[in-house]
Amino acid sequence: MKLRMLAGVSALMIAAGLSACSDDSASSSDGTTTIDVWLMRDSVSAQFQKEFVSGFEAAHPRIKVKVQIQEWDGIGEKVTAALASNDAPDVIETGNTQVAQFAQSGGLLDLSDKVGELGGGSWLKGLAEPGAYEGKQYGIPYYAANRVVIYRTDLFKKAGIDASAVKTRDQWIAATKKIDNAQTQGIYLPGQMWYALAGFIWDEGGDLAVRSGGSWKGALDTPQALRGMDFYQRLQALGKGPKDSDEAQPPQAEVMAKGQVAQIISTPGGANVITQNNPGLKGKLGFFPIPGKTAAHPGSVFIGGSDLVIPAASGKQEAAFTFVKDLTGDTWQRKLAAAMSYVPNKTTLADAVASDPGASAMAAGAAVGRATPNTPGWAAVEAKNPVKDYMTAVLTGADARKQAAKASAAITDAMKGSS
Repeated sequence: MKLRMLAGVSALMIAAGLSACSDDSASSSDGTTTIDVWLMRDSVSAQFQKEFVSGFEAAHPRIKVKVQIQEWDGIGEKVTAALASNDAPDVIETGNTQVAQFAQSGGLLDLSDKVGELGGGSWLKGLAEPGAYEGKQYGIPYYAANRVVIYRTDLFKKAGIDASAVKTRDQWIAATKKIDNAQTQGIYLPGQMWYALAGFIWDEGGDLAVRSGGSWKGALDTPQALRGMDFYQRLQALGKGPKDSDEAQPPQAEVMAKGQVAQIISTPGGANVITQNNPGLKGKLGFFPIPGKTAAHPGSVFIGGSDLVIPAASGKQEAAFTFVKDLTGDTWQRKLAAAMSYVPNKTTLADAVASDPGASAMAAGAAVGRATPNTPGWAAVEAKNPVKDYMTAVLTGADARKQAAKASAAITDAMKGSS
């Protein structure tokens, strides 16, 4: 799934045609194979794409790569149509939470027997788990990004708070209370940031939905999920975030840029937006992972990012796998992390972003990150998003248990209707 303001995106992608068609020149008489690859716009910079393709073709002289840039809007329908055709591309970048819906159609190549060869034992769970469907691995983790806390270093220092010591939720609440006053919001947290709520629920041992007896049902009304909502409510009260909108309405980075907000929950790329809107805040922004229930590890976060898949209809699966293996391998993952400030696909590569404060904070959270329920039916939930309505209702005074039961029923209905 594509996160808003993914960290480090610094250049436009190379423009290319959007057709998936493999023309007659794809395979030549000299044994050269040309593979068609769909990558998403703004996922990597033009420079990185050029460097990788050049390096790949030099290492594999019998494989040529034709990259076609796709738009995120409408990509689900386009991929579905391509997979059902006899002329699919050979490699497709897809949002990590989209893999299940494409795998359900039978249009993806099962790569389960390649997991060991690709170092799957170290993959980030938030990319690997949604890349699997019904026990088979279809999506290969590509890169990740997740939310962290962006904070005002000057305001923390003035309040005598060492941000590096804020490891637990209780410490986070205490620090935020200390900063929150008539002039400064301790945190700007809009009432419908449901991805942040998901993390708090996961920390409590709950989930947004669970599978039971072969079907899925909403789980916001469990004791664990209710504790997650309770923490969200306590944190949200330490600022003036609107209770009836999300982080995009208004854009929270622009709100922080006005100078009266001490913290937001965002991808690190939000810091660039803040300083673009208020250059006076340059050098005054820092990052730390969302704190956990205990200091043992950071809080759970929703991991956005991409997986790479190979269509079952590809006639060049061996060459396609070689491409996937190289791009998701350690060498190019390190280069990708340095170029784009993304989190690499393996926990063993976290040191690749150690010198980047924002990406380093992301990597710490990504190690315990997760994704939304791994079922094609979840897309129908997000389309209606009863979680947002639930959050607003609770934050405006409605009974949490009753609203959680109502939202859980709506989640269950949405998932049934999509199956």
